[in-house]
Amino acid sequence: MSLDTTPSDSAHRPQQATADEIRRRLEHERATRLTQLRALAEAAEEAEAEQLMSGQKETLERVLKEIDAAFARVEAGGYGTCQGCDRPIPAERLEILPYARYCVPCQRATT
Repeated sequence: MSLDTTPSDSAHRPQQATADEIRRRLEHERATRLTQLRALAEAAEEAEAEQLMSGQKETLERVLKEIDAAFARVEAGGYGTCQGCDRPIPAERLEILPYARYCVPCQRATT
């Protein structure tokens, strides 16, 4: 099934995640990215790897900012709403990418 569509049969829809479940997913994402950052910092001692590590570090830092922004959306009550079209982001997308700001069509339009 494409992430662009939502299932038409309500029996196949996942239940809406609670705020606590959302926070746990975001905390897991944050912890994973922080662990990756620490590993990169330890591995960056080799001069040859430093440039590659720098790019990975920037990516991880960007994702951490996205996760923090998702926490703010949870607190403000806007989590799960696309910032492009104001429609709900499909639960499947949030399951895969819990800090998503856009639905797939709007994400494609921004890139």
